[in-house]
This record gives sequence, C-alpha cells and structure tokens, in this order.
Amino acid sequence: MELFANIIGMLGTTAVVGTYFMLQLNKIDAKSLAYNLWNLFGAILLLLSLLVHFNLASFVIELFWIAASIVGLVVYFRNNRSK
Repeated sequence: MELFANIIGMLGTTAVVGTYFMLQLNKIDAKSLAYNLWNLFGAILLLLSLLVHFNLASFVIELFWIAASIVGLVVYFRNNRSK
C-alpha cells in the first residue's frame, strides 16, 4: 500500500509541476481547460497519497489547489457557454 501511495503521489506531483512548467514555457494557457484539469487531477492524486502518508499542511494546500482548479473550470465553462 505504501508503494502504491508513493506512485500515486509522484504522478500527482508530476501533473502539477509539469503543468506549471508548461505554463512557464507558454505551452499552455492558465485559463485553459487543460491547465485546470491537469491541476485538478494532480491535486486529487496527491490528496489520495496523503491518505496513507498524512501531512496536515500538504493536505490543506491540496484542498485549496482542488478548490482553485474547480473555480477555474467553472469560469472556463461559463465563458465558453456564452460563445
């Protein structure tokens, strides 16, 4: 179970950091669907890994990261629904 949690956590880290790296390289737009989905996906994976290796500070930041990603998705869909 610990190995699985580590793998899930590393996949989440790769998703979040990779998405941020792509943003810095101007390969992805911060308001895009892909950016928000990858951040949400990564944060969820990190949160799942924290169920095995709990750390309160990391747990809280992942909750905020998920919330921010959901806000970004809501804004994205609202803006694109009207087009």
